[in-house]
Amino acid sequence: MHPVFATCGTSVFEEMSRLSATHGAINLGQGFPVGMEPPGVVEAAVRALGEVSHQYPPMMGVPALRQAVAEANRRFWGLEVDGETEVLITSGATEALADCFLALINPGDEVIVFQPAYDSYGVAIRRAGGVPVPIRLDPPNWDLPRQQILDAITPRTRLIVVNSPMNPIGKVFDRDELGFLADLLDRHDLIAVCDEVYEHITFDDVVHVPLMTFPQARERCLRIGSAGKTFSVTGWKVGYVTAASALLGPVARAHQFLTFTTPPMLQSAVAFGLRLGDDYFDGLKATLRRRRDVLATGLQRLGAEVLTCDGTYFLCVGIASLGGGGDDHDLCRRLTVEAGVATIPLSSFYEGGAVRSHLRFCFAKETDELERAVSRIESWLGPRKRRAI
Repeated sequence: MHPVFATCGTSVFEEMSRLSATHGAINLGQGFPVGMEPPGVVEAAVRALGEVSHQYPPMMGVPALRQAVAEANRRFWGLEVDGETEVLITSGATEALADCFLALINPGDEVIVFQPAYDSYGVAIRRAGGVPVPIRLDPPNWDLPRQQILDAITPRTRLIVVNSPMNPIGKVFDRDELGFLADLLDRHDLIAVCDEVYEHITFDDVVHVPLMTFPQARERCLRIGSAGKTFSVTGWKVGYVTAASALLGPVARAHQFLTFTTPPMLQSAVAFGLRLGDDYFDGLKATLRRRRDVLATGLQRLGAEVLTCDGTYFLCVGIASLGGGGDDHDLCRRLTVEAGVATIPLSSFYEGGAVRSHLRFCFAKETDELERAVSRIESWLGPRKRRAI
């Protein structure tokens, strides 16, 4: 077995989901939405089953979806994109990330990764022969440590991974931070792999800005989107990469030898979805904002420390305010087994578990389920608080 995979072990997401199922817990650990699939997009997939060929579609993606991705870049972000040469369709955003790393990393290349980070990044970078260079963002404000970033750049630095809106902390990089990163790309001849799967999920007038919109970064960014997140169909596994043709070429060749294609009927349905009116995209934000507020308000009522969330599906909650000690993983297990609510320890998103002070709660669930989760935690905290007195 390759040593990268030999040392991985079972992911914490799988561990907590199994524990949740065993104990009948409400699963606020796994980051998938409930009850939000747009009927029109699902119906478009059903129609496509009868109308679209069931054979291999073009390797780069069906023309209709590539054009729809180009149109969406223009409509939402003001990016002029050539759907023929600057868009690639992949079997999910995680495949898109792997394609980028396999295509662009040479053995020994260094890749700057802001942490906490999606656990796929480090594994895929190492398997491609690269060396992840973690840059830690700390609660509660998750400020970008600019001097640390500058100090981390060496002659071996090849890529920077930029995830905004950021899983698991809900941070949305602002224009000043993005401008700093854009200048770095230009000054040090770097490439940015931009994980923007939550691009349409921001709250409270916070606006997502793709790094690719900065002129000095336009030719240096690979922008990754996800139909699973935009249309709440995470099982479909349809992703897309937007990049300058010279940058996209090697990534497309990596895709060619991994999955080659993505189901054409799902591609057709996603093309339909990307052309939905603003009411759909505004409604997506509004629904998730309401769900965020239900969970945040409920936990705050119990005295929990809930950090600001400007985007994504996730709230970070301090373990001390939930009666935890210094081990977030242990508190997750106890909440699952004793309180009947499953979460994810934030330390799982850091190399070596550097920050153990918070848990990640997913709020992309039905509001009644979120209310029941708060009620269960309240019942669990009750006797603990009385013992503390």
